[in-house]
Amino acid sequence: MSCRMEQSQLDLATWTRIFQDEASGLLRGHYWCLEFDYSIETTNSWNDWKEYIRNTSARFRCTDCGRTWPSNQVKVVFHMRLIGTMGTVKIRPYRQNCKVCTTAPMGNPSIEESNIKVLMENLVKKIRIKCYHEKLDEGRHYFKAYDVESPHEPSHCEACLKGICNQ
Repeated sequence: MSCRMEQSQLDLATWTRIFQDEASGLLRGHYWCLEFDYSIETTNSWNDWKEYIRNTSARFRCTDCGRTWPSNQVKVVFHMRLIGTMGTVKIRPYRQNCKVCTTAPMGNPSIEESNIKVLMENLVKKIRIKCYHEKLDEGRHYFKAYDVESPHEPSHCEACLKGICNQ
């Protein structure tokens, strides 16, 4: 089986490798795949999709001026479902844009592999709870935060503009 793989600035192969490592304990014979989907919204999971929202830290780079900045307020939304033996996880990492360049487009986050691992550990736990109905505690693993010198700027955060970010 194969999953639809879209080109993305984010490295789907890395996310998939880490996810498959973490998901190795899920029920045998079930196949799970990941895909980035920038169209999913958080207000209403459709039909049989379950939703999970996490925060992480990431770095951003302006495509206009090259300025870089870290953020500890990066939202990642996951929609997941299991139909028979086929599971799908759609991922939407929310973007930010440069506060210096007023016309710069929103840029994708660059998330360190260690923080992707934390996201995948938490995601697999949620899959076990929401799709396999396992009784697990809600304990979470925590991401590595950056030293951030300036405050979070809601007007430059896609998640804030969509009403998802709690800042």
